[in-house]
Amino acid sequence: MSRIAVVPGSFDPITLGHLDVIERAAGIFDQIHVLVVHNPGKTALLPIAQRVSLIEQAVREGGLPSNILVTSWSVGLLVDYCTDVGASVIVKGIRSQVDVAYETPMAIVNRDLAGVETVFMLPSPAHAHVSSSLVRQVASLGGDVTPYVPGVVANYLQTPRTE
Repeated sequence: MSRIAVVPGSFDPITLGHLDVIERAAGIFDQIHVLVVHNPGKTALLPIAQRVSLIEQAVREGGLPSNILVTSWSVGLLVDYCTDVGASVIVKGIRSQVDVAYETPMAIVNRDLAGVETVFMLPSPAHAHVSSSLVRQVASLGGDVTPYVPGVVANYLQTPRTE
């Protein structure tokens, strides 16, 4: 039986810490679904389709394992997606006790609703201080984000847009 895990997040944008967690999860589970979700509590910088594309490019260019699928989900509960694809595990990257306090109630509810377990993974210490919101702030002020995000994301964020 194949062990499928879902790594959900807004990934707005994806960081090197995210990729670290995704890569290590891909070594544990047979298939990883990186699931870009809409977070109604956040104002997005990048459209969901652009986030999916950037993650696919980062996975490919970073030489991550081929058992990683990148997709998005915008309706229903996360556990609905998990049930639809046969995933029994959600993998969440956590950086601090604040993340644990935020994620724990959701993990319990996801287990109660659908029997889906949550595994918490720490990013490598080199990336533990980086968040997507920090990257967005640095980029918006013209700072160099290359130490924090994959090259494809840094290039995208640093390219002027006329939208």
